[in-house]
Amino acid sequence: MKKYVVIGSSAAGVNGIRELRKYDREAEIVLISKDSEIYSRCILHEYLSGMRSIDRLRFVEKDFETLYRVTWKKGLEAVGLDRAAKEVILGDGTRESYDKLLIATGSHTFFPPIKNMAGSPNMIGFRNIDDIEVLKEAVKTKKHIVILGSGLVGIDCATGLLHLGVKTVLCDFAGWLLNKQLDHEAAQAYIDAFAAHGVEQHYGVGVDEVQINDDHEITAVVLSDGTVIPCDFFVVTAGVRSNVEFLQESGLELSRTGLVYDETGRTNDPDIFGAGDVSGLSPIWPVAVKEGMIAAANMAGVPEKMSDFFASKSTMRFLDISTMSLGEVNPDPADETVRVETYRKGDVYKKIVHRDGKIIGALLQGDLAYGGVLQQLIARQIDVRRVRKPLFDIDYSDFFHMHSDSYEFYYE
Repeated sequence: MKKYVVIGSSAAGVNGIRELRKYDREAEIVLISKDSEIYSRCILHEYLSGMRSIDRLRFVEKDFETLYRVTWKKGLEAVGLDRAAKEVILGDGTRESYDKLLIATGSHTFFPPIKNMAGSPNMIGFRNIDDIEVLKEAVKTKKHIVILGSGLVGIDCATGLLHLGVKTVLCDFAGWLLNKQLDHEAAQAYIDAFAAHGVEQHYGVGVDEVQINDDHEITAVVLSDGTVIPCDFFVVTAGVRSNVEFLQESGLELSRTGLVYDETGRTNDPDIFGAGDVSGLSPIWPVAVKEGMIAAANMAGVPEKMSDFFASKSTMRFLDISTMSLGEVNPDPADETVRVETYRKGDVYKKIVHRDGKIIGALLQGDLAYGGVLQQLIARQIDVRRVRKPLFDIDYSDFFHMHSDSYEFYYE
């Protein structure tokens, strides 16, 4: 009987366990995690705002351990890995043996070396329940909250603070919020919506330093353009670092960002796999889920591979504005091989980026119904240059009018 060990109880680890049990009904499965609860980090802002309890953050069945026959070692941290013995070394001094190992330890907040900031008691990250508990307590007395970073985590934080009676400020070195997922036009819808809710925003600027008092508490944030922003609590969401410290002496291949593994999840050790934020490359939830499932399938001997295109897909909804982002949405304007098609009508914005007729990126905002058509265009590898009608006028009926040999649209 095989023994699978999974380190990490978030999206990648939990979905890996589900997949392992699907493929291997008899195996022993052990879950090791620092957390004592399983919860979704994607909706931590709803716990901050009071919309959800901790119980409603759970994304697994109440009887998860029993249902999947998992031995869960809660509140334990992996501190080392003995590959020769095939054992995980735990913080309490014990060891856990394995036949196959899935490392899904995620990441932690990176606090940049900003002048005067190190050791300040009134700053926090936004990664786990403990961070949110601190922030929930802080907003009872602190009224000027500055968030460093306007990626998905930063926007989550700003959303959670909207109705808590605090002044919220977003600042980012990038030119607009969610710059990895959105172009400037799509981002502007969110920028305007947050501004309407009283959120002050500064883009294209860094934080040069923080001002502190005699107790080393942050009192103001100084931006690179000289702007001074009052601050009595500072939230850092601008960067993360993978939780791979315990692997430093293991001989597993590590990159500048984290654990290295291929499209099957396999590392340079054939019995060890990785998934999720531990790579430092794919910080969004759907990717972590998919990577965990693919790694688990391969651990169980079922060949699966990760699609690069899937890895760059994200769907978001903030302030009642829905957006889907797929692939490369901000191509180099100097790249003459790229063609960009856009559509704008009221609050609906659509964008398709293609090279040599192949779609390499897309944005949908305000109305995601076109997403089904878009998926068909991508899945069938249709050369969009051959489409004889406006690209955004295509509907499902058009897929019944194609030459089967060339996937070229035709109309009667």
